Amino acid sequence: MRLTTKGRYAVTAMLDLAIHYEDGPITLADISQRQGISLSYLEQLFAKLRRKGLVDSTRGPGGGYRLSRIPAEIPVADVIIAVDEKLETTRCGGLGNCQEDERCLTHDLWTELSDQIYNFLSGISLGNLVSRQTIQDVAARQDGNQKINLDTVERETVAVS
Repeated sequence: MRLTTKGRYAVTAMLDLAIHYEDGPITLADISQRQGISLSYLEQLFAKLRRKGLVDSTRGPGGGYRLSRIPAEIPVADVIIAVDEKLETTRCGGLGNCQEDERCLTHDLWTELSDQIYNFLSGISLGNLVSRQTIQDVAARQDGNQKINLDTVERETVAVS
């Protein structure tokens, strides 16, 4: 399995929407600026995400995209699959015709790996990711807000006193 730019960018853009979930519709231009993804590429990805029911769009002034469900209800695997990425590690796409129309020696191994990858990514929601401190720190930096880590400030204050 090779996760391509399409899958990575889709997850990144959806995570951006999850971070800004309470802000109302978010424009693709805002996501493009914060995440460094081309606007035209985002338009292609969001057409697929909308067709798969992961995002809703609002036209006009104040329009943009929103997650169709709360972030905790959207698994990362769904985002990747929505943009036509495969979570499949076999050469045959799971068909079992990998070697001269027959199963190869390692077919079951790669099938089990595919299942593990799918289960892992299905078990992580956008909400899980948003709750991570490292993601919150990056989001704060991207939004231009330097988030202050209170634990660090308290330790430094005690050390100075």
